[in-house]
Parts: sequence; C-alpha cells; structure tokens
Amino acid sequence: MALECVILAGLPASGKSTFYARRFAGSHVHISKDLWPKSANKVSRQARELDAALSAGRPVVIDNTNPTVADRVALIEAARRHGARVVGYFFTATTREAVGRNRGREGAARVPDVAVFTTAKRMVVPQRSEGFDELYRVAITSEGEFDVQPM
Repeated sequence: MALECVILAGLPASGKSTFYARRFAGSHVHISKDLWPKSANKVSRQARELDAALSAGRPVVIDNTNPTVADRVALIEAARRHGARVVGYFFTATTREAVGRNRGREGAARVPDVAVFTTAKRMVVPQRSEGFDELYRVAITSEGEFDVQPM
C-alpha cells in the first residue's frame, strides 16, 4: 500500500470514529485528539504523531472534526512532506443527526451539545483544491451503514 494520510472531517458524533474502526483499523494508525484527553497541546501532539507515523512509513487516519481549511492545510502539508497520498472524507450529518447520535453516547464519549453547534458554525466543506488526491462525501444510512460517494 502506498503511504496514505486520510483526513476525516465532520461534526462531533457524525460517525467518523466508527468509520475509522470499520474501514481502517487494521491498516492505518489512528490519530485522534480524543485519545489524549489530558494532553496540554493537542495540536502539537497530533503533529508529532502524524510525523512519526509517516516517517515510519505507516498510513494514518486523522480522526478529528477538522472543520476549517486552516485545520486541514497543516495536515495536508505534513502528508506531502512525506510523499503521502491525501484522501478526505466529509461526513454530512446535520446538527440534528449529530445531536441525536451524541445523546446515545455515555461518559467521556458524549460531548456537550454546544460542541456540535459550535463546530457546525465553523465547518467549511472540504474541496479538492485544498490538496486532496481524493475526496468523498459520507452519510449514514437508515440501516447504520456508510454511504460513500465521490465529491
């Protein structure tokens, strides 16, 4: 497999971590700020983890909300420095869908509803022009499956 950096973008509780678990857990390093709840600087830690994995030739999935172009550009630039392909998945859940899914979570997995709305206000739909080699739109079907379509 060619070196790959997959960037997930979407609201909290839009299905990103489940998508990672179903599609990439056996092949890609999981990089998520949620894995370091007590980290003082999650952005720096994410950059170090990304650099370490790509330097070792390991494909990665960045599993965060990544709502803005600025959030994604640093990841894309890091991937390019290592010669990695960059693939994006944009999760199209509405705020209503995300809040509903979030309410089904327990403990630390559940985020305050305001986090969904705050992220929605900041969300910029990813574009190929940002530097993605491939870009997909992801929706959760009524059967709980992922419908993945090219953007």
